[in-house]
Amino acid sequence: MINKSVLQNGIRVISEMMPHSHSVSIGIWVTNGSRNDKSDINGAAHFIEHLLFKGTTTRTALDIAREIDSVGGVLNAFTCREYVCYYAKVLNEALPKAVNLLADIFLNSLFDPADIEKERKVVIQEIWMMKDSPDSYIHDLFCQNLWKSHPLGMSIIGSEETVGRISRDTLLDFSKKRFCAEEIIIAVAGNVVHEDLMALLENFFSNVTPGSYTKNKLTPSYKKQVNLTNKDLEQVHLCLGTKALPQNSPKRYVGYIVNTILGGGISSRLFQEIREKRGLAYSVYSYILSHSDAGTFVVYAGTKKEQLYEVIELILQLMKKLKNDPVTSAEMLFSIDHLKGNLLLSLESTDNRMTKLAKNEIYFDRQVPIPEIIAGLERVTPNDIIELCNELFQDCFLNLELMGKLDDLSIDSSSFSL
Repeated sequence: MINKSVLQNGIRVISEMMPHSHSVSIGIWVTNGSRNDKSDINGAAHFIEHLLFKGTTTRTALDIAREIDSVGGVLNAFTCREYVCYYAKVLNEALPKAVNLLADIFLNSLFDPADIEKERKVVIQEIWMMKDSPDSYIHDLFCQNLWKSHPLGMSIIGSEETVGRISRDTLLDFSKKRFCAEEIIIAVAGNVVHEDLMALLENFFSNVTPGSYTKNKLTPSYKKQVNLTNKDLEQVHLCLGTKALPQNSPKRYVGYIVNTILGGGISSRLFQEIREKRGLAYSVYSYILSHSDAGTFVVYAGTKKEQLYEVIELILQLMKKLKNDPVTSAEMLFSIDHLKGNLLLSLESTDNRMTKLAKNEIYFDRQVPIPEIIAGLERVTPNDIIELCNELFQDCFLNLELMGKLDDLSIDSSSFSL
């Protein structure tokens, strides 16, 4: 059973009772992510995420670590483009302790100047670490260049320059403006009674300031382009992407199936053609990155420079095939069963259910029932796939990001087409 209530100050609380679960997961979701950073302090939301674990008025950083370890739990956070989540996973009986701890770090963090300077170095190390991992960094670069004139194109983690200039006053002002009640969702999944949860949360979160934060609502545009990053690497890493649907699009189920068929698993067309049949790449896959107002469909591969053009051409051929040739009934059924299996298996963990509660609230303003999702998948037809691929897989939307030894590479936007 799923319940939703609102604290007196406007914080939304959503819980799901899982009576047979030994664990409970709780997340404080702030519906402001990196896209709401100002460009000159890009990375501020992520920087604050780090600092909230460094000490409060009543707990040191070690106290925080020892308290969650003492119950065998998990305490962590992550920043995305449209939200930040601070969460804990503990045994059912430890929920009051987890709420106390999360409330303390969320509301009473010190932002000590010494901790800020130390954590600034840590974040810069994280930036360098990402840049030293090309199969990770290329996805960040792809989004930066795809949406370079839009807030969605700002790096979640920021740059060495922007992180280096963020002051304590900026961080305090940032958290004061963003951590207001109407921007907060508290999602909980586990063996928890909603009424008891509400009483517990009212006790700890009633002092959060009411109000909301005005977000950037500009919808990004797309144009065909190629971006090259020269690095001394053994492989050339590539992201080839195009436009995709926003999170709440009625056509989203078609998109899920397209992604599954093209590159969503080891039986997908990309994996079978590029890796299994031709041996051109170890890693090749596709994914959809969707936000409230925009999205991108991305194919990633890593290959030898000498094989780059062949890999790009094969990717484009497989995308063109989805635009022109109907998917067979067997492949449709296989993809739907794959997605249904992934969905239902994910429901076995409290942290996945907690995340689902929050994301449904953020993007749909309601809880989307599992039967509705399954019915949406089962309604998709081969013609729906052709129509969506022709809508999204257009030459004018294509973006190619390359990283590797590219000194003598001759490629531009006229070198490939859909």
